[in-house]
Amino acid sequence: MDGGGPFGCPICLEPLREPVTLPCGHNFCLACLGALRPRRGAGGPGGAARCPLCQEPLPDGLQLRKNHALSELLQLRQGPAAAPPPPAAPPEPSAPRAPWPAEEPVRCDACPDGAALPAARSCLSCLASFCPAHLGPHERSPALRGHRLVPPLRRLEDSLCPRHLRPLERYCRAERRGLCEDCAAQEPRGHELVPLEQERALQEAEQPQVLSAVENRMNELETFIAQSRRTVALIKSAAVVEREKVSQLFAEAAAALQGFQTQVLGFIEEGEAAMLGPSQGDLRRQEEQHSRLTRARDNFLQVPKADSVGFLQELLALRLALDEGCAPGPGLPRELSFTKSSQAVQMVRDVLASACASQWAQLQGLDDDEDRLQKLGSEVDAESQDPDSTSLLESDTPRDYFLKFAYIVDLDSDTADKFLQLFGTKGVKRVLCPINYPESPTRFTHCEQVLGVGALDRGTYYWEVEIIEGWVSVGVMAEGFSPQEPYDRGRLGHNAHSCCLQWNGRSFSVWFHGLEAALPQPFSPTIGVCLEYADRALSFYAVRDGKMNLLRRLKASRLRRSGALASPTDPFQSRLDSHFTELFTHRLKPAFFLESVDAHLQIGPLKKSCISVLKRR
Repeated sequence: MDGGGPFGCPICLEPLREPVTLPCGHNFCLACLGALRPRRGAGGPGGAARCPLCQEPLPDGLQLRKNHALSELLQLRQGPAAAPPPPAAPPEPSAPRAPWPAEEPVRCDACPDGAALPAARSCLSCLASFCPAHLGPHERSPALRGHRLVPPLRRLEDSLCPRHLRPLERYCRAERRGLCEDCAAQEPRGHELVPLEQERALQEAEQPQVLSAVENRMNELETFIAQSRRTVALIKSAAVVEREKVSQLFAEAAAALQGFQTQVLGFIEEGEAAMLGPSQGDLRRQEEQHSRLTRARDNFLQVPKADSVGFLQELLALRLALDEGCAPGPGLPRELSFTKSSQAVQMVRDVLASACASQWAQLQGLDDDEDRLQKLGSEVDAESQDPDSTSLLESDTPRDYFLKFAYIVDLDSDTADKFLQLFGTKGVKRVLCPINYPESPTRFTHCEQVLGVGALDRGTYYWEVEIIEGWVSVGVMAEGFSPQEPYDRGRLGHNAHSCCLQWNGRSFSVWFHGLEAALPQPFSPTIGVCLEYADRALSFYAVRDGKMNLLRRLKASRLRRSGALASPTDPFQSRLDSHFTELFTHRLKPAFFLESVDAHLQIGPLKKSCISVLKRR
């Protein structure tokens, strides 16, 4: 390196090692200057000690000390010197540093250690700071007057270009960063370059407005922070209260279910004990009678042929034992009352599961528009019907209107499950003991179901059903559906080949393809079923005092099928839209499912004058 450069030693002409800065501003290696001072010291022929380069006299007793700022800068320079960055790479702006405490001023680099005075100016050429006494050479020497003096800087390297290690003297307003002369020469045309001090003066003029804006923004943020903290505290406290309420309600619900379980199990035990006691007494008496008959018979057979008296006595005893054993034994109980327990618990389970699913959907906001969508779909369906069909949607339509489509439903005994007892062709009840029906390929084997005689394939049909007791499902089923399907897939409404209205002891609901939709209407013992085959619709009505109250009309929505309604629909209606029309590609039969052990229904009587004329087979 050239010894005249800012980072070369003028004595050894090598890069500075442990640099020392003299009051005149020149830098030397500590070892080189230390080796030279004895020859030029105060006791040497040269008189007073002087700077080897400019011959400026040095103060008496000057202690040589390392310039730490210049040493750190030389260490940073070793990287760029070994592998200089490509010229096209723009320098990264230095990160802002926190201000130094006011009570720690910048110290003079030329003063002795431990006695350094506060610096008056910093020299960007010498990379050192000087107190007023050591700043004299810069003010007197013509060679040093060209050095750039700035207010005291603690880290002089921040004022140097990281690429070229030269002072930042220009400012680019386009890129908002300081530049050295080399960087300024490479700056693209069109960028406005101004002296650094000029830009500082301009920015200082705008400083009050910036600080005012910062203060205003900080005040706004403090207000927002206070509001956000209150909101966070409110949310947390509300969540704690709600969590405690929910936990308490779940505990109460669990206690209620536990109490219900205890009651049901106690009911089963009481019913078992009440029915088991007489049956066990009858069993014990029959066994005792059997034992007496056995003893009397054995005694009679052991009488010798010559003993006429013994013969007559044992025969009399045998006759008496026989007369005692002639009482008929108890028959099977017609119904086990406690077997209804499982149906009651199943109903509670289903209601609880349905309520949980419904409430969860409301919590998630999934059914906010369900009523609106259902109403809109019903209006569109009504507009698409013919006059007769439109009147079917009226909730106050007289029953006489539907009797025009009256259809006689006779129960098909060849389809009845063995646990269903038929009363003629109109009544059916579920029983505990299986009935010995003849073998039939159309008989249900896993579900307590029965179909009507005949199949429907066109026109409009209407029939009524009386719910006498228990859980009952009323609907239609495709003619070709296999009666050997397992229980979970063979039940009415739990497959794509059937649909139904269900009364579960507490509420109505409709089933299709395994999905259920609850209905809010109260119980009605008389249910009207209207099958509109041409319109691909099935309607269920509550019949009261000659009036028809629509429970639910099952039909694929044309508006939803066309995709014109983008809002989400309920799952049940979506299933209808996707698969309900396919059900009418088959011939359909009236179908009935008796779900509980006490289920009992009757085909409702219609006007005979209409039935005799409109009977269709």
